[in-house]
Amino acid sequence: MSKKMLVVLSVLMVVVFVLTACAPAAPAEAKIKACEVTDTGGVDDKSFNATGWAGLERAAEELGVEIKYLESEQASDYEVNLNSFVEDGCDLIIPVGFLLADATSAAADANPDQKYAIVDVDYLTQTNVRGNAAKIDQATFLAGYLAAGMTKTGKVGTYVGILFPATQAFMDGYAMGIAKYNEVHGTTVELLGWDPETQTGLEVGNFNSLDDGRALGEQLLDEGADIIMPVAGPVGLGTLAAMVDRNTGLLIGVDNDWAVANPDKAAFILGSALKKIDVFVYDSVKQVVDGTFKGGEVYQLTLENEGVGLAYGAEWDSQVPAELKAEIEALIPGIISGEIATIPAR
Repeated sequence: MSKKMLVVLSVLMVVVFVLTACAPAAPAEAKIKACEVTDTGGVDDKSFNATGWAGLERAAEELGVEIKYLESEQASDYEVNLNSFVEDGCDLIIPVGFLLADATSAAADANPDQKYAIVDVDYLTQTNVRGNAAKIDQATFLAGYLAAGMTKTGKVGTYVGILFPATQAFMDGYAMGIAKYNEVHGTTVELLGWDPETQTGLEVGNFNSLDDGRALGEQLLDEGADIIMPVAGPVGLGTLAAMVDRNTGLLIGVDNDWAVANPDKAAFILGSALKKIDVFVYDSVKQVVDGTFKGGEVYQLTLENEGVGLAYGAEWDSQVPAELKAEIEALIPGIISGEIATIPAR
């Protein structure tokens, strides 16, 4: 190759380099954005809001999505926060809980192209809303059997934050599990705070007052209950605090593993009835990422798909008799098959 050709080639290479360097970069692919609207319990409620956020954190780590949340301090915030996320361009909005159902329904009607996945609501019919239900009575049935097998006083308790079908199922399952233990063992363990026949019991009226949880916890302890299952989100922390202060009683947590969420109080946590709504949240985000999101359907969590279950408390796992654990484990196939009823006959 001649010297002249070499010079020409060098010039061409420089020109190509300059043009390449100056060319505008290809725009980065926009991330899917998934956004949670909490109820008044806040994102750190150690319950549904926190569990939903855990599902989004998993989605961020494994699917590379962008995640955000807005906390509702009062009921009037629900509509405001949902609309704020519509304006923010969220690909999927995740309202947490029954209290947001009406606002979500209205928002879905007003924004038919917006995707929603609502936690713990299974009756909205809009085609852009994916619902969620759980056979939590299957898990609390096991918790009731455990409580009946571990009580020293022969009395166990429960109460609810706000009574509606999804929370009612917690207490019904709990009552049925206690009744099953009594049937098997010929005992007369009594449930305070819920009557499955009349469907009435102790109700706080909210999901955020620790003071109310303390008051109801103290009331049940004073009435002789030594194991209590609050169905009230962070309200139950008030009951747990009362047990710590009195150095008596055991708590059964709901929704997530309370011994993990409250390690400094694990000595007072017998177990937890798990409602793994993080599985629903993650699955819904993945559908959006994969382009397979389908509204108008309900994702149900069950013992069979491990969406609900019983976790023994970290400090109580080794103290629950092996025989009782074996009995509880043996109940699961019958519950899944429907042979063992976990809610009262209606």
